Amino acid sequence: MASNSTADLLALLPLTEQQIVSGAAKCLALQKSGREIHSKRPFAALLLGPDNETVLMSSLSLSHVRHAECELARNAADNYDWNYLSKCTMVSTWEPCAMCAGTIYWAHIGRLIYLASEKALQKLTGSGNVENLTLDMPCREVFAAGQTAVEVLGPLKAEGWEGKVVDDAALYWSKHT
Repeated sequence: MASNSTADLLALLPLTEQQIVSGAAKCLALQKSGREIHSKRPFAALLLGPDNETVLMSSLSLSHVRHAECELARNAADNYDWNYLSKCTMVSTWEPCAMCAGTIYWAHIGRLIYLASEKALQKLTGSGNVENLTLDMPCREVFAAGQTAVEVLGPLKAEGWEGKVVDDAALYWSKHT
């Protein structure tokens, strides 16, 4: 079980509602631009600095195994100090799969906000969709098995964020199911 180090969680600045909305809007805009401009699968992630406002880096889904969250966490670990990342927040349009949650954990990113759930994704893409074989293991379970805390907020149902992500992604999946 995770020790959920209180010191790790105290290092994170509290989020304001405005910061959550701003991060969610930026992440959804990134997913939309990836889908519309770059013909990418509708998954996006961005990393907020310790101030909960500065976007340090972002990523789109590159392939079936190079998910947005994994790519972002790996790049962050390569470019930022481990202790610095413990004060950062990843914002993702979708709940990270077990692989991505593990990578977020190993990168030592202190907080995750995800807009839409894995269950909503599976409902959208359908069972057996080879473009997206969902892995039904909540990210909270992956993080709970670790020794350091990762604060999790999501899915974001307030202000309709989950629905907005699903609606945008449906534009992609309607052509790829």
